[in-house]
Amino acid sequence: MTLFKNYAAYWPGYLREHSRPLTRTCHYLQTSLGGMGMLAILYFQAWIYLMILLPIIFVFALMVHVFIEGNKPAAAQHPFWWSVLNDIRMLFHMLTGTLSGELVKAGVKPSWF
Repeated sequence: MTLFKNYAAYWPGYLREHSRPLTRTCHYLQTSLGGMGMLAILYFQAWIYLMILLPIIFVFALMVHVFIEGNKPAAAQHPFWWSVLNDIRMLFHMLTGTLSGELVKAGVKPSWF
Protein backbone atom coordinates (compact mmCIF):
# COMPACT_ATOMS: atom_id res chain seq x y z
CA MET A 1 0.00 0.00 0.00
CA THR A 2 1.37 3.38 -1.00
CA LEU A 3 1.56 6.15 1.57
CA PHE A 4 0.62 9.53 0.13
CA LYS A 5 2.16 12.75 1.42
CA ASN A 6 -0.88 14.94 0.86
CA TYR A 7 -4.50 14.90 -0.21
CA ALA A 8 -3.75 15.93 -3.82
CA ALA A 9 -1.46 12.92 -4.26
CA TYR A 10 -4.05 10.66 -2.67
CA TRP A 11 -6.76 11.29 -5.32
CA PRO A 12 -5.10 9.33 -8.19
CA GLY A 13 -4.23 6.51 -5.79
CA TYR A 14 -7.82 6.48 -4.54
CA LEU A 15 -9.06 6.10 -8.12
CA ARG A 16 -6.65 3.22 -8.74
CA GLU A 17 -8.00 1.51 -5.60
CA HIS A 18 -11.49 1.88 -7.11
CA SER A 19 -10.64 0.64 -10.59
CA ARG A 20 -13.61 -1.67 -11.06
CA PRO A 21 -16.95 -0.12 -12.04
CA LEU A 22 -18.82 -2.34 -9.54
CA THR A 23 -16.61 -1.04 -6.73
CA ARG A 24 -17.36 2.53 -7.74
CA THR A 25 -21.09 1.79 -8.05
CA CYS A 26 -21.16 0.35 -4.54
CA HIS A 27 -19.34 3.44 -3.27
CA TYR A 28 -21.85 5.72 -5.03
CA LEU A 29 -24.64 3.85 -3.25
CA GLN A 30 -22.79 4.00 0.06
CA THR A 31 -22.05 7.72 -0.30
CA SER A 32 -25.61 8.59 -1.32
CA LEU A 33 -27.35 6.54 1.36
CA GLY A 34 -24.81 7.52 3.99
CA GLY A 35 -25.26 11.19 3.12
CA MET A 36 -29.04 10.90 3.33
CA GLY A 37 -28.69 9.10 6.66
CA MET A 38 -26.42 11.85 7.98
CA LEU A 39 -28.90 14.52 6.87
CA ALA A 40 -31.73 12.67 8.62
CA ILE A 41 -29.66 12.36 11.79
CA LEU A 42 -28.91 16.09 11.69
CA TYR A 43 -32.52 17.03 10.94
CA PHE A 44 -34.00 14.87 13.71
CA GLN A 45 -30.99 15.39 16.01
CA ALA A 46 -30.92 11.65 16.59
CA TRP A 47 -27.21 11.50 17.40
CA ILE A 48 -27.36 7.94 18.76
CA TYR A 49 -27.89 6.68 15.20
CA LEU A 50 -24.39 7.85 14.26
CA MET A 51 -23.11 4.88 16.26
CA ILE A 52 -25.10 2.64 13.93
CA LEU A 53 -24.68 4.43 10.60
CA LEU A 54 -20.91 4.96 10.63
CA PRO A 55 -19.94 1.31 11.31
CA ILE A 56 -22.42 0.12 8.66
CA ILE A 57 -20.86 2.45 6.07
CA PHE A 58 -17.34 1.38 7.04
CA VAL A 59 -18.10 -2.36 6.97
CA PHE A 60 -19.89 -2.06 3.63
CA ALA A 61 -16.89 -0.27 2.09
CA LEU A 62 -14.48 -2.81 3.56
CA MET A 63 -16.49 -5.73 2.15
CA VAL A 64 -16.62 -4.08 -1.29
CA HIS A 65 -12.85 -3.64 -1.31
CA VAL A 66 -12.12 -7.17 -0.11
CA PHE A 67 -14.65 -9.09 -2.21
CA ILE A 68 -14.96 -6.99 -5.38
CA GLU A 69 -11.80 -4.94 -5.76
CA GLY A 70 -9.50 -7.42 -4.01
CA ASN A 71 -7.61 -4.82 -1.96
CA LYS A 72 -7.59 -3.11 1.41
CA PRO A 73 -8.90 0.48 1.66
CA ALA A 74 -6.13 3.02 2.15
CA ALA A 75 -8.27 4.93 4.65
CA ALA A 76 -6.56 3.03 7.47
CA GLN A 77 -3.19 4.56 6.52
CA HIS A 78 -4.35 8.13 5.83
CA PRO A 79 -6.67 10.67 7.39
CA PHE A 80 -10.17 9.21 7.24
CA TRP A 81 -11.65 12.43 5.87
CA TRP A 82 -9.49 12.08 2.72
CA SER A 83 -11.49 8.99 1.79
CA VAL A 84 -14.80 10.63 2.67
CA LEU A 85 -13.96 13.64 0.48
CA ASN A 86 -12.85 11.37 -2.35
CA ASP A 87 -16.06 9.32 -2.12
CA ILE A 88 -18.01 12.56 -2.60
CA ARG A 89 -15.59 13.76 -5.29
CA MET A 90 -15.87 10.49 -7.24
CA LEU A 91 -19.68 10.66 -7.06
CA PHE A 92 -19.58 14.27 -8.29
CA HIS A 93 -17.35 13.35 -11.24
CA MET A 94 -19.63 10.45 -12.11
CA LEU A 95 -22.74 12.66 -12.01
CA THR A 96 -21.10 15.37 -14.14
CA GLY A 97 -19.68 12.92 -16.68
CA THR A 98 -16.06 13.82 -15.94
CA LEU A 99 -14.98 10.65 -14.15
CA SER A 100 -13.57 8.88 -17.21
CA GLY A 101 -11.03 11.68 -17.71
CA GLU A 102 -10.01 11.49 -14.06
CA LEU A 103 -9.61 7.71 -14.30
CA VAL A 104 -7.41 8.05 -17.40
CA LYS A 105 -5.22 10.65 -15.65
CA ALA A 106 -4.87 8.25 -12.70
CA GLY A 107 -3.84 5.40 -15.00
CA VAL A 108 -6.98 3.30 -14.56
CA LYS A 109 -7.64 1.12 -17.59
CA PRO A 110 -11.26 0.94 -18.77
CA SER A 111 -13.15 -2.23 -17.83
CA TRP A 112 -16.75 -3.34 -17.76
CA PHE A 113 -16.67 -5.31 -14.50
